[in-house]
Amino acid sequence: MLKVAASDETGMINIKPIGIVKSEFKAPEQVPITGGGSLIEIFPEYRRGLLRIEENSHLWIQMWFHKARRDILTVVPGKVNPNLPEYGVFCLHAVSRPNPIALSLVRLEQVRDNLLFVSGLDAIDRTPVLDIKPYYEQEIVFSPVTPYIRPLKREMRQEIFMKQAMLHHQEKCAGLLLGVRMALVADDYLGQLNSRVLKVTVNGSPCLADVVQGLSNARFANPPRFRYNETGDLGQSVWEKDGSRLTITARRPVTADEFFNTDDQQIFSIEFKE
Repeated sequence: MLKVAASDETGMINIKPIGIVKSEFKAPEQVPITGGGSLIEIFPEYRRGLLRIEENSHLWIQMWFHKARRDILTVVPGKVNPNLPEYGVFCLHAVSRPNPIALSLVRLEQVRDNLLFVSGLDAIDRTPVLDIKPYYEQEIVFSPVTPYIRPLKREMRQEIFMKQAMLHHQEKCAGLLLGVRMALVADDYLGQLNSRVLKVTVNGSPCLADVVQGLSNARFANPPRFRYNETGDLGQSVWEKDGSRLTITARRPVTADEFFNTDDQQIFSIEFKE
């Protein structure tokens, strides 16, 4: 049983795990930033609590990161980018913290008796599971204000953008692949896409527009940052920030095989004006 000291008259708070993670990742450094496929085994005495859980597509998983350090209050998010400044642990999803309670949003892929098959879980094997809550639609904040924890490596940014795009668009189509690559180019030139001063216009398919809007969190109003013109062309996005203008025009569709191995210049015509 996990026991956590409390400051009130109860003296102790007793937390009993409801299950455990089963994963191929055995050490924290092995876990990718976007998580991976895992199995959550719910203990038999809590099985009844899973009644109708399959009606949900996504779940919040609360865990106890049992191998995390508990004597750290500031960290550099080195796994993302070692060149970034220090942040307080309460300002990041840092593993190490005084009480290593973790919160992870996962996709529920399958339910089999007391077993939950999930994707996107950033936990190692044998991590205790403390609680499960469904992800509700009203929890959405479409355009939040956050610091820009920019990954040093483009490959990691691409991985994060792909995960975000799939969560938003729900289909790995040609428009999604183009949209993710366009967002990567825009990030290279202009930095944080979820910036209140960045405006974006998309000309092309609804799928392309949906992905670009999802990755940029740009709204049509309050403030107006997004415009869309449906056309039959391959697709184009125009990004404007602080007097700079970036125009990205697709030369041809992108296949899934090409997505990771083709240079930007082979896929797009890129025009940048400062």
